[in-house]
Amino acid sequence: MNHHLLFLPGAGGAASFWHPLGALLPASWRKTYLSWPGLGHEPHEPAIQSLDDAVAHAASRLERPSVVVAQSMGGVVAVRLALTHPERISHLVLTATSGGIDVASLGASDWRAAYRAEYPKAAEWILSERTDHSAQLHRISIPTLLLWGDADPISPVAAGRHLERLLPRARLRVLAGGDHMFARDRAAEISPWVAAHLDAPV
Repeated sequence: MNHHLLFLPGAGGAASFWHPLGALLPASWRKTYLSWPGLGHEPHEPAIQSLDDAVAHAASRLERPSVVVAQSMGGVVAVRLALTHPERISHLVLTATSGGIDVASLGASDWRAAYRAEYPKAAEWILSERTDHSAQLHRISIPTLLLWGDADPISPVAAGRHLERLLPRARLRVLAGGDHMFARDRAAEISPWVAAHLDAPV
């Protein structure tokens, strides 16, 4: 089956985060790599000043249907897309994300100070955004692959397990030794998991 994949990066903002994985997936699958204007080192755009704006930015690139592959903060956007445009998403792949749940209560470390130090020009909204989708996740019936690393202090495996319990059609896979950037840095190890998820019967 040919798929359209919409790749959403984390708060680093760069579309290139997903290039290593995309290059390992079938060439016949069409791929759209989104960046987040104003985050990381990406140029600012006046139209994107909040998480809601980021969701609208991503929604404009959805097809009927698309596979949404999302990292970290991008996973919060992906969950919002799944709640608001379920008919336009065939599969979800969420990596190292909060998905809009309270990960601090699950042992996550706070990333904001290090982020501001690394990206001093990044938009302020990313540091103040607080989203809680916990009560709505049961509505998402889209087949979902959850990919986590067990050496990630920002989104610990406990967060992945919690999302697996809350999402009706989710499966968690854990990469031994994976840190927060494993989806980029160890793409060769997760690409078979992603390919198998997308070719499984829906």
